[in-house]
Amino acid sequence: MRIALIGSSGLIGSHLLGHLGKHELLSLSRRATLPERDGWREKLGSMEEWPAMLAGERIDVAIATIGTTRAKTPDWEAYEAIDRHAVVNFARAAKAAGARHLIVVSSSMANAGSSNRYLKIKGLMEEDLKALGFQRLDIVRPGLLRGDRGPERRFKERLGILISPVTNLLLRGPLEKFQAIDASVVAEAMAKMLSWSKPGTRVHHNRDLRARAAKPARVNGV
Repeated sequence: MRIALIGSSGLIGSHLLGHLGKHELLSLSRRATLPERDGWREKLGSMEEWPAMLAGERIDVAIATIGTTRAKTPDWEAYEAIDRHAVVNFARAAKAAGARHLIVVSSSMANAGSSNRYLKIKGLMEEDLKALGFQRLDIVRPGLLRGDRGPERRFKERLGILISPVTNLLLRGPLEKFQAIDASVVAEAMAKMLSWSKPGTRVHHNRDLRARAAKPARVNGV
């Protein structure tokens, strides 16, 4: 399978690489991060250059795990350029290169009509991607991600992860989608989605992601 990926150096993307060894992989990035491996390639450039980098490529599946934080990108226009426009432009170019399947990481409360700027950007990104007309679209909506981001973590985020064993016990039923979840679990679930070809759009929250990660990979799954 020929995969195009943005976000290989991120929390989820770095875990996802461990599941892609048997596939041909093209990573688009602003800096060199991809380990050397047969069948793996990396093209470097700015986000604005990524779509052009897919010209002439043959892609089966596109995966977008890219995302920034308010701490790194406090300007909302710059934030939207990364979390919405860079993702959508990449997806559009991947589709033009033949991709039938798109897997994208969003947010548990993404909503294009939200008054919260972050959630609105994520929701608008999802709506933009749906409009592209992929044969299969998997939208991944994890809760608070657990994993090592080093000094990038903000204090409130670190605190949330620290107390997540307790809060996860309280967030049950419909609230389970807000629980903290390991980035490695999200990545494993996404890897299982690569074999799915049944047409349609699916949205995956924490419960589904955990269940998918725990099951063997299936061909033509839902």
